[in-house]
Amino acid sequence: MRTVAVIGAGQMGSGIAQVVAQAGLRVLLSDVQLDLAEKAKAKIAKGLARLVEKEKIAAADAESALSLIVPVGDYAAMVEADLIIEAATEREDIKHRIFEAAGKVLRADAIMASNTSSIPITRMAVSSPDPARFIGVHFFNPVPVMKLVEVIPGLATSAATVDAVKGFVARLGKEAVQSGDEPGFIVNRILVPMLNEACFVLGSGTASVADIDKGCRLGLNHPMGPLELADFIGLDTCLEIMRVIHGSTGDSKYRPAPLLAKYVEAGWLGRKSGRGFYDYSGEVPVPTR
Repeated sequence: MRTVAVIGAGQMGSGIAQVVAQAGLRVLLSDVQLDLAEKAKAKIAKGLARLVEKEKIAAADAESALSLIVPVGDYAAMVEADLIIEAATEREDIKHRIFEAAGKVLRADAIMASNTSSIPITRMAVSSPDPARFIGVHFFNPVPVMKLVEVIPGLATSAATVDAVKGFVARLGKEAVQSGDEPGFIVNRILVPMLNEACFVLGSGTASVADIDKGCRLGLNHPMGPLELADFIGLDTCLEIMRVIHGSTGDSKYRPAPLLAKYVEAGWLGRKSGRGFYDYSGEVPVPTR
């Protein structure tokens, strides 16, 4: 594997592009507009510079990785890719359109993958040119730091595709776990309902944001409280995951908390919008409730 295309230059896509380039692979990074991909590369450059300052990587290695990232404005260049990874927003309709468009340039020996955090792979594979070469590769945020990658074969995914992707994950220095094609997979099937339940607890007035997070940090020995973590992930992403799990299973225990939906409707999406369960406008985040 020599060239990897990443579709979506947001937080996840940029992180994937960085770790792939640091592993010595060429990266074609795209977004809806070329300038967004170029801005993402500039942000990656700043992140690599910070790692150099902290003496975590050598300056030559940072320069080499950055030189391997090529912003592209359309899918045509992806004919060179051995692997195409979709890392767009967690909306199934958008992902299907991406697979259909990118599938037109996908080589007959190349693999198409989705970084989805919850949407069933088999369902999305129908929009790819060959479901046998379609798979889920779910990275965790922040990608350069988190060691885990979930590998999710769909119903038609070939064993050769699974093996190739596991080899790719190992080359990045990550650890792979394989999940069955169930909504939410392993980690988010367990984690996000817990975050959703914290929203129910807050919405019912049982406890404050500060006490919910303090209780879980100290009582469960978690490094972050559930509401702080939801802000970090993005409340819109948490809501979409809950909607996928609820819609796919039909189980009422997965229904999204009304307070979570209300925050998303208000545009309070967490850290990325400056406000969620905490206000991030100052130097120190302050609980909003």
